Amino acid sequence: MEKKVALVTGASRGIGKAIAQSFGQKGYLVAIHFRSQEAEAQALAQTIEGSKVFQADLGNEDSCTQLVKQVKEAFGRIDVLVNNAGMSIDQLITFAKPADFDQVLNVNLKSVFNLTKAVSRVMIKQKGGSIVNLTSVVGHTGNGGQSMYAASKGAITAFTKSIAVDLASFGIRANCVAPGFIKTDMTDSLTDEVKEGISAKIPLKRLGTTEEVAHCVAFLASSEASYITGTTLHVNGGMYTT
Repeated sequence: MEKKVALVTGASRGIGKAIAQSFGQKGYLVAIHFRSQEAEAQALAQTIEGSKVFQADLGNEDSCTQLVKQVKEAFGRIDVLVNNAGMSIDQLITFAKPADFDQVLNVNLKSVFNLTKAVSRVMIKQKGGSIVNLTSVVGHTGNGGQSMYAASKGAITAFTKSIAVDLASFGIRANCVAPGFIKTDMTDSLTDEVKEGISAKIPLKRLGTTEEVAHCVAFLASSEASYITGTTLHVNGGMYTT
């Protein structure tokens, strides 16, 4: 049987890297997207059989379209799209810059629109596929200093619910995974005092791991979740459960 193909954006490190590894372990061919960290992406590709590396600036519409085209040409199909790439510019709303807001929405939200639009055409012809969008707990709860980031992630949730309806008749499912505080390079740089303060607010009293997020993404993309679409799976240790 022809192997399934998963395109994972922002896959060179952190949660994206764990997601790519998870799909590789499940026998997928993985399209590893990166923007600027080519060395990390190439090193990851060496550990996932049959994977290929693709560079694109997802803040640019043409780059999104070309990325999907290149992955389709390289593998012949795309069965899973994981919109993981994202960024945050943290600032109190009083001092937030309109240009920063535009940048956050271009990378976090508009790229999801552009990639989904392009991938949906491929999946419709294949008569099936799965789209998993990474959001965030702060897209549901809000967070001081992160109004721009929270807005982008909250919008992805509403977007995903809508495309789930649009694409259901074509056998394409769309869901979200919303991580809470996850142990990454970013959190590793925090002081122990800050980490303890964060953990104290989490019912499970610890940060999550990238692997725990990746397992949830792989589940939603799999046939085991064949009757799940338009929903959000919260991976946050109990911080937010609605």
